[in-house]
Amino acid sequence: MKQRVLVFGLCVILLATPALAATYKIDGVHSSAVYKVTHFNVSNFYGTFNEIAGTIEYDSDNIGASSIEISINAASVDSRAGRRDNHLKSPDFLNVKQFPKITFKSKSVESKGEAMEITGELTLLGVSREITITAEITGEGKNPRSGDEMVGFEARFTVDRTAHDMNFMVGPVGKEIEFLISLEATKK
Repeated sequence: MKQRVLVFGLCVILLATPALAATYKIDGVHSSAVYKVTHFNVSNFYGTFNEIAGTIEYDSDNIGASSIEISINAASVDSRAGRRDNHLKSPDFLNVKQFPKITFKSKSVESKGEAMEITGELTLLGVSREITITAEITGEGKNPRSGDEMVGFEARFTVDRTAHDMNFMVGPVGKEIEFLISLEATKK
């Protein structure tokens, strides 16, 4: 009788224990980091960062158990002009030798209907600031080739570059940088 009670008790504990968030690796080849900044208060300029990596802990049944860590190689900035890329990599802007990574690490994730509100720490030029972004789940499914489980997210947010000590040419080049991050990640 004691064995049955023990087995029953273990079953209740196992069934009552919430599922853990699954770990997904960000696919850098199928993810995008796009930035937008105003130029001479006349136009918007768009560029990309070509190297993005990280992990996502995702639980669709318990969004609050989810988390994300992203790392962008600052030297992968691509403005489609070599001289401008070199200037963007210099201490005037990204200072990639001293600060090779732009990172974001979530502190909390909340469900907001079809979206998620993610609060975390953005580190740019060695300066960390807490930001809150809204991300949408763009899809979930299986890779038709490998059968691996996949998930996708997209977020847009704006950063005041001067809050991260990027002060060169404020005025002619916008103070705010808008980011569009689109992620595809595969379950580990």
